[in-house]
Amino acid sequence: MDNNTYCNFLDLVKARYSCRKYLSTPVARETIMAVLETARLAPSACNRQPWQYVVADTPELCKEIAGCYGRDWVDNVPVFVVAIGDHDQAWHRADDSKDHTDVDLSIAVEHICLAATAAGLGSCWICNFDEPRLRETLNLPDNLEAIAIIPLGYPDPESAVPEKKRKASEEIIRWGKF
Repeated sequence: MDNNTYCNFLDLVKARYSCRKYLSTPVARETIMAVLETARLAPSACNRQPWQYVVADTPELCKEIAGCYGRDWVDNVPVFVVAIGDHDQAWHRADDSKDHTDVDLSIAVEHICLAATAAGLGSCWICNFDEPRLRETLNLPDNLEAIAIIPLGYPDPESAVPEKKRKASEEIIRWGKF
């Protein structure tokens, strides 16, 4: 194991947090594209890649998307990325038809959040939104579903990275059988 690479990755994971206070400073499209490149390269079940991303970087569209969530802390977010799943393209497990759209998008969205952190941006997963309203706002066709909204922007320097409260390894890791 390359210890430096692992340490760098672990530091990145530790630095990523759910940012809820942003500067209104615009984010360059090149930076947004660099972050989204990591989502494009994310793995998916059977390489189906059942995703699309809508980038909202105009004040008007950002305001509409913020309204689909309805919390004040998103009011000055300069960019939203909406992760869209296509259930028709996703892999479905043969035994029980489990749809892996949400799994695949979860991997890709976390790639976005980690890449955003590496690029000096804040991010947050938002899954608690008015889906019909967002669907209408984005003119989504019936076969597509908004899975997550990811605000992107420069974190307000006054917002401190919160302490991570996680279960101890002994509580979540089992060796062998359950």
